[in-house]
Amino acid sequence: MAVIVHQTFTIKQDKFKEGIENLREIKKFRMENYNHKVEILTPISGNDHTYALLSTYDGLAEMEWQNKKMFDDEEYLELIGPFFLENIAEGSMYTQIYRTLSDKSNEKKNDK
Repeated sequence: MAVIVHQTFTIKQDKFKEGIENLREIKKFRMENYNHKVEILTPISGNDHTYALLSTYDGLAEMEWQNKKMFDDEEYLELIGPFFLENIAEGSMYTQIYRTLSDKSNEKKNDK
């Protein structure tokens, strides 16, 4: 079952351009160097400066392994440091982790 991580955060108004550029660099780096998919979600409604990262992993163990690799990577830490410290409003990050629900018909086939 896939694991999906949904992280929302508010980009500071005076750091909007830098925040978006940094966010795109983070997405590109993660997609090129780690085994998961990353999407940047932009608001259509709600708070204008609240953005989200949507990361999809093959499973919970894969998510933990990829996160360990990312946070052991100095180059990645150099990308996210300024993003969190300079571009994101303090206390605005909210993370939710979801698991996909398997199809009931697939479960019956696997039980036989």
